[in-house]
Amino acid sequence: MMWERVAVVGILIWCLAVVCVATSSHPDYHDALVKSIIFFEGQRSGKIPSNQTITWRSDAGLTDGKTENVDLTGGYYDAGDNVKFGLPMAFTTTMLSWSVLEFGKRMPKEVDRAREAVRWGVDYLLKASCQLPNALYVQVGDANADHKCWQRAEDINTQPIFKVTPKNPGSEVAGETAAALAAASVVFRTIDPQYSKTLVATAEKAFEFADKYRGNYSDSLASVVCPFYCSYSGYKDELLWAAGWLYKATRNSSYLDYIQSLNIEDDSDVFSWDNKLAGARVLLSRYPHDKDPNALQKTREKAERFMCSVLPNSPSATVRYTPGGLMYKLNGSNLQYVTSSTFLLTTYAKYLQSSDGTFKCGDLVVTRTLLREQAKKQVDYILGDNPSGMSYMVGFGNRFPQNIHHRGSSLPSIQLSSEKIGCESGFDSFKSTNPNPNILTGAIVGGPDLDDSFLDDRNNYAQSEPATYINAALVGPLAYFADRFHP
Repeated sequence: MMWERVAVVGILIWCLAVVCVATSSHPDYHDALVKSIIFFEGQRSGKIPSNQTITWRSDAGLTDGKTENVDLTGGYYDAGDNVKFGLPMAFTTTMLSWSVLEFGKRMPKEVDRAREAVRWGVDYLLKASCQLPNALYVQVGDANADHKCWQRAEDINTQPIFKVTPKNPGSEVAGETAAALAAASVVFRTIDPQYSKTLVATAEKAFEFADKYRGNYSDSLASVVCPFYCSYSGYKDELLWAAGWLYKATRNSSYLDYIQSLNIEDDSDVFSWDNKLAGARVLLSRYPHDKDPNALQKTREKAERFMCSVLPNSPSATVRYTPGGLMYKLNGSNLQYVTSSTFLLTTYAKYLQSSDGTFKCGDLVVTRTLLREQAKKQVDYILGDNPSGMSYMVGFGNRFPQNIHHRGSSLPSIQLSSEKIGCESGFDSFKSTNPNPNILTGAIVGGPDLDDSFLDDRNNYAQSEPATYINAALVGPLAYFADRFHP
């Protein structure tokens, strides 16, 4: 009968609708958020606390700083090695702080863990700043020697340490240290006021040191920081970035005056541990300058030029995209640029929402919705919505990298094998085709190439090595999408 046919057709339509909803479901952003923060536990140096989630890690670097009678224990190893590089560690800490400040209310269950990750970084940076204004310690470990070894952090003996001084300055690393301490001071302002005051006071010392003794640490310490973390952008972007964070922390208008005096007109289509221009302009795009009513609009225009440079349909786009839709900037560890740009897209969308604003890239009208859609595409790609069906976050999804370029992950855990692994003996594990025995939960690797291809090979460090600054920039966007698309 006719009504029966109508009923059958209706049921079929309903079933198709259910299938469509099921196949277009979002990744589990909350699970990704939790794991993205857990990752930092795997990068810890120092005395490992009892609440450690990544249990295959143990104490490491407990004599760091001993050669100069200073305490440089703690902090983070930057990536798959066993060196504590000050510049990327400070940037990591700044980005973790910014994530908490912008999106902490969207991750109520995870915010304590995120703050803990921030504190682990700034506790070390405070120690590194203990001799200001005479010196700032900026590195523990000789990267050239370290890269000739493949061993666990727990097996490393006392390492050499390096510092910048008035005669051998390092404005980039001192400026980023100031930014990290200032940003963290805002994170802890209400929950630990005394700690916050210590952080901001030390940030001001680090900033004064960076500005008074101007120079590139890439020159002063070229033999140990290059080519690993040479600063190719110079130090003015760090001075701008640090002044912005100090203004946010203190509301002292002299920092806005200082920013005006720098008069930096350069644009950049990247935001990274090296180049802070785009991040500084997004940060400052909320703060008017009383002495120059046009300054805020100029800052916003510079921030929006960055957005136009990374949006795929923008006439001024300078960033390429893979066939699968991934933002692609550089061959080595490309996902670091993806996550940092995604953070700025998500954050600027938030700012636009508060002002109900839009802007234009040529004829393209850019709304907060457009920025968030682009950010979501990048996050989804990283979490597995890509041509390979590969999640580039270790431990997330059904398919993720198994052979990441990471010493601790690839070697037998000290919990299972307490015998010391020598410098070269660990290369047997490095050369093995077996999956890494220890899961570095939440680690985001360097990612695929321009053709969406990924080689899951320990030797392929450009694609398979994780880094703290890749993860730190994605914590905020993950918190936003976890809250917006929660079940």
